[in-house]
Amino acid sequence: MKIIDKFVHCAIEAAQDKKALDLTVLDLRGIASFTDSFIICSGTSSPQNQAICDEIQLRLKGQGRALNHIEGYRQAEWILMDYSDFIVHIFSPKNRAFYNLERLWRDAPRQDIAEAV
Repeated sequence: MKIIDKFVHCAIEAAQDKKALDLTVLDLRGIASFTDSFIICSGTSSPQNQAICDEIQLRLKGQGRALNHIEGYRQAEWILMDYSDFIVHIFSPKNRAFYNLERLWRDAPRQDIAEAV
């Protein structure tokens, strides 16, 4: 089960280049109607979270992929980047543990990032 398309792959590489932690991709096809997948990662600070977000947006824009919507950039404790068929969640460790999307969407298959890139 491979859910990684070129845009998801690009976003993952951008996040990794900015030292994002604990990257996970959840396959939401068949579970949610609003998107196909979540990319979830963490940064160690608000500036790092913003840098991860900026890099993802820059690289995807370079690939011709526009961001539909963004939330949380200013505080950068939880940045949500909506690309329609995938959504990127960039968390502080505290907020990631609190909201625990991996548990909330526990029925969603996970994609091994090592396989994806």
